[in-house]
Amino acid sequence: MATTDGEALGDTFSPRRLLSSETVYDGRIWDVVQDTFEYAPDAAPLVRDYIDHPGAVAVLVLNEADEVLMINQYRHPVRMNLWEIPAGLMDIEGEAPHLAAARELAEEADLIAADWAVLVDLFLSPGSSSEAIRIYLARDARPVPEHERHERTDEEADMALAWVPLDEAIAGVLGGRIHNPSAVAGLLAAAAARADGYASLRPVDTSFEAHPRLRSTEPKL
Repeated sequence: MATTDGEALGDTFSPRRLLSSETVYDGRIWDVVQDTFEYAPDAAPLVRDYIDHPGAVAVLVLNEADEVLMINQYRHPVRMNLWEIPAGLMDIEGEAPHLAAARELAEEADLIAADWAVLVDLFLSPGSSSEAIRIYLARDARPVPEHERHERTDEEADMALAWVPLDEAIAGVLGGRIHNPSAVAGLLAAAAARADGYASLRPVDTSFEAHPRLRSTEPKL
C-alpha cells in the first residue's frame, strides 16, 4: 500500500527540540518522566508526562501441527488471568532484542527455538508510554534441559501452558476472549504472515530503531 506521495505507508521519525526532562516518579520497574519540548518554532512549549519504559519482547511459538504456545498468567492491574505468549522486559543493559526474546522463551516456557524471524513491532500505548515491543515468530522448538531450567516465582510460579491450534487462538482474539496486546498482535500478524508461508518476515537480527532507547535519531537536550 502506498501513500499519496508514492512512498510506502509507514511511521516516520519526527524529533522535537527537548527543552527539559525530569523524572517525576522513580518506580521499581519504570519511571514517569515529564518532558518540556518545542512542538513548533512559533508555538508555546508543550509539557507531557509519560511512562519511561525499557521496552519488551514477546515470542509467538508455532509447532509443526500449526499450534501456538499460550501461557495463562495473572495480571493484577486488570484483575484477570490472561492467555498470553511468552514475553518479558528488555531490562538487561546491552542485550540485543532477539537474545532477550530467546532468554524469555527459555525462562517462561522452558523452550529453545532454532528458527526465528521478526513478526511485528508496536508501541503499546504511545500517548502515555514509551514502551516498544518486538514480537518474534519462533519455530522448531525443543525443551531446555531439566537441570538448566529457570525457577519461576511470584505470578509466574503457577503459569499454565497450552498448545492451541493457531486458528482457534485467532478466533479467541476476534471473539473478544483474548485481550493481552502482544498475544493479539502476534496472533493476527501470524495469521497474515501465514499466507505466504512466513516468507515476508524480517530476519531475526533486524535493527529495532523504532524503540526509543535503540534509535540513532533521538534528539538531545
